[in-house]
Amino acid sequence: MNATSRAPRPEAGPGRIVLLTTSHRVAPGLLSWPAWQTLHAADRVLCADGAHPQLPYLREAGIPVEEASSTAQELVDACAGGWTVVVVATGEGEPALTDGLARLAGTGRVRMPELELLPASYDLPGARLLDLVQVMDRIRAECPWSSRQTHRGLAKYGIEEAYELVEAIEEGDRDELREELGDVLLQVVFHARIAEEHPEEPFSVDDVAGGIVAKLVHRHPHVFGDATATTPEEVKEHWLRTKAVEKRRASVTEGVPLGQPGLALAAKLASRVRTAGLDVPLPRGEGIGYELLALAVRAEAEGVDPEAALRTAARAYRDAIRAEEAAG
Repeated sequence: MNATSRAPRPEAGPGRIVLLTTSHRVAPGLLSWPAWQTLHAADRVLCADGAHPQLPYLREAGIPVEEASSTAQELVDACAGGWTVVVVATGEGEPALTDGLARLAGTGRVRMPELELLPASYDLPGARLLDLVQVMDRIRAECPWSSRQTHRGLAKYGIEEAYELVEAIEEGDRDELREELGDVLLQVVFHARIAEEHPEEPFSVDDVAGGIVAKLVHRHPHVFGDATATTPEEVKEHWLRTKAVEKRRASVTEGVPLGQPGLALAAKLASRVRTAGLDVPLPRGEGIGYELLALAVRAEAEGVDPEAALRTAARAYRDAIRAEEAAG
């Protein structure tokens, strides 16, 4: 349709430009109802990318799309007479076009059409995780370092990132917390990507996510089932009961990683003993190790994380050292 061959509409204004944006994380063709209404009612629909994934679906719906890359001035001219032009934005969002329209409006000499940004599809919560999976796929395939990594080789980074996350939490730094959560998430996605290549027992990040979803649903019958829990204590009771059925452990010590820091290990064992209602005297022995064990068990009984408590004290010690150095 040629805008120059059309007569202006009665009492026509300067027209309307609609920039239609879509998310590549949503299947093409799944557009909002306002988007479909606008597309069907438009006088012209333009798209600079002839391979845009939305185009086959728009044409199937009977919407003619012109493959054209118009300048800001050309669009303004096309709207003259009260016409509506929809621009189906490419992945970059048409920054050159929007900048050009802003410059024209800034001159004060051009009668500008109405400008509207219309998101036709939205990302669902968690949609950016799909980007992370795609980026990880490419890095694994093309990066000389990442393509050679193994679960065992990456293990130390998982520990480091977990400690850095804990430090960000304890420091109360929101920017650091967001970044460190991303670093921990990277470790999960990286390991899952490596796991896909196992010749006999492969699994993917979808399997990882599916497993934890199933576990969470099963261990929260008060949320997803007909059980009732009104206090944190009742929630924990549900969790431990379902976990015990799932694991069928012969000992309360099963599943406690011995490689974790000593204070955390002692506190975890004490927690398992207390939760199970066992009466296990502390082993008798000489030396700092047994004294620390007793302190860790005492801390756990009092609801104190001994690792966090020691880090807090160590941080105060660090500050005292720095103050002494500054004074000297």
